[in-house]
Amino acid sequence: MRWLDVPPVWLAGCVLAAWLQARHFALGLSFGGAWAEFLGGTLLGGGLLLALLAITEMRRQKTTVLPHQTPSRLVQSGIFSRSRNPIYLGDVLILAGLILWFDAVLSLPLIPVFLWVLERRFVIPEEDRMRRTFRADWARYERKVRRWI
Repeated sequence: MRWLDVPPVWLAGCVLAAWLQARHFALGLSFGGAWAEFLGGTLLGGGLLLALLAITEMRRQKTTVLPHQTPSRLVQSGIFSRSRNPIYLGDVLILAGLILWFDAVLSLPLIPVFLWVLERRFVIPEEDRMRRTFRADWARYERKVRRWI
């Protein structure tokens, strides 16, 4: 069951909830047109690009992308020089983009809830493992690069 406790599963659950809300419980609320679809598509594309850049950089460095495993290397290059968690940030952008795209107004609270889940279930435990594994290198990296953006 541990394989179910990964960010893509949490993301899929939130996306499904937003889609269901937009489809069956819109209650007449709307973001109001083409601008929401455009912004939603932009956020979705940006989130996918961010995640792809991060995964590519981790693969280039020959380390794991799995959240419950300790990476063999501390990746500080590429997109990781701007954010310590670009894949998770990409996931949040994907969710926000799809909420706008679906016109799921009542699902907006899913964004901070999803961010909270990511931080508590994945980011904090990962950072603790990185701190124990990479010690001084992690301390320098943590001071230099922000957690999100």
